[in-house]
Amino acid sequence: MAKHNQLGKAGEVLASSYLQAKGYEILAQNYRFRRAEIDLIAKLGKLLIFIEVKTRGSDKHGFPEEAVNARKIELFLLAAEEFIFQQNWLHDIRFDIISITTSASGQPSIHHIEDAFH
Repeated sequence: MAKHNQLGKAGEVLASSYLQAKGYEILAQNYRFRRAEIDLIAKLGKLLIFIEVKTRGSDKHGFPEEAVNARKIELFLLAAEEFIFQQNWLHDIRFDIISITTSASGQPSIHHIEDAFH
């Protein structure tokens, strides 16, 4: 596995642990529909949350969340719509981004952006 893929997987594990510690229930990881993927799908009460996790080794080339472009959002929404349909979800939803940056000392910094886009 390429180094950037390992970093991404490590970020998803960290994000999942972070969310669980805050009371979220993880329903799915790496949910795929056609060419779209959602990193994490979680539930908090009657709120269904779709989460994009972006991890970078540093912010030298910009913040991780800046990598979520219009095409990524379009695909993300497509997959979310399918998941909602499959689950017959009738309650509220939210779209979040979890941005993780590793410092020079190797310590990760987590930035949770709630309701990042609709």
